[in-house]
Amino acid sequence: MVITFACDVLGEENNGTTIATMNVARAMKAKGHEVRIICPDEDKKGLPGYYVVPKVNFGPFNGYVAHNGVVLASTKDKETIRKAIEGSDVVHFNFGGFLSEYCVKLCKELGIPTTASMHTQAENFTNHVGLQYWHFANWVWYKHLYRILFRHVDAIHYPSEFIHELFERECKFTKKSYVISNGIQNDFKRMKVERPEELQGKVLVAFTARYAREKKHVDLFRAMKYSKHNKDIVLLLPGAGPLEKKFRKKYSKWCANPPILGFHSHDEMVRLLNMVDIYCHVGRVDIEPISCLEAISIGLPPILTDSKFSSVSSFAIDPKLNVYHAGDAKDLARHIDYFIDHPDIANENGKKYRGYAERFDFQTSMDKMEQMYLEVIENHRKAQ
Repeated sequence: MVITFACDVLGEENNGTTIATMNVARAMKAKGHEVRIICPDEDKKGLPGYYVVPKVNFGPFNGYVAHNGVVLASTKDKETIRKAIEGSDVVHFNFGGFLSEYCVKLCKELGIPTTASMHTQAENFTNHVGLQYWHFANWVWYKHLYRILFRHVDAIHYPSEFIHELFERECKFTKKSYVISNGIQNDFKRMKVERPEELQGKVLVAFTARYAREKKHVDLFRAMKYSKHNKDIVLLLPGAGPLEKKFRKKYSKWCANPPILGFHSHDEMVRLLNMVDIYCHVGRVDIEPISCLEAISIGLPPILTDSKFSSVSSFAIDPKLNVYHAGDAKDLARHIDYFIDHPDIANENGKKYRGYAERFDFQTSMDKMEQMYLEVIENHRKAQ
């Protein structure tokens, strides 16, 4: 197969959409398929398989967009776009933007089947203007995505049943769909790791997510004010994003010990999570929080938000132990303190999740993605 990924957004692998896209692209290449990637990342120019197009110019808002770590692809270089798409067996979209809106129409013109992944929720965008809890604003965004892209493709990939039901309910439609987890890499497993001296005797509480408003790191920072074990806790918060300065200058003052911040590589994350005692997933908006699945696959006892905008509470084996009320820092602190006070219960709880996480095996997910592409191509051929 020749699979072209039309990526309105790509950039560094520090967010769920990009990580998921690149994982699929690498997996398909490893299976022997030709992979092409259209993106606006200038650092990819000249690399095999990449077709780099100009980025969208937002004029006076360029600074704000750059601050949020987002680069969007434009449709100015139509020659490069057509060159990437011609000869493809299937074109896959990872985001609904200007590039996708143009490419899906071009694919219809060229008779090429298309698929799209639903990697983002409306709240990922409406939170930037303070409208994340306004249903009408979120509905408008979903309808926009449906209008410009998802109604046109041959099949839709949903990483979780949560977003599958939500999107079809909001847009009142059904289409050929595949619910396939983005998958957990199999190196996220329990191993013996020696802690550095400065962390000896401390309780490591982790949360992995981009430093963005909807991820609600602030809930975890606030919980430190209420935890009776604040002096013993070190927050491990791997990630990157526009709120890092606020974390360091403002929120960290609520912690008795300086939090550990910053971006870490894949291998470093495996090592770091094996040092952790408790994993807290406080993100208010999540389609499929892979970072949480990585943590529980190692055997960490989790504390999960019950936010209605996140699928994470569906992972809970014991809601009483593992689920706290979204936005309630005191309740979060109570759950953290309980696990610290009852290490045997925390350990047993974590062991249960190691078995639960096996259903999200990465290779199984990639096999299903390959099968989706093959089925869409075959169904498109039969319909000709």
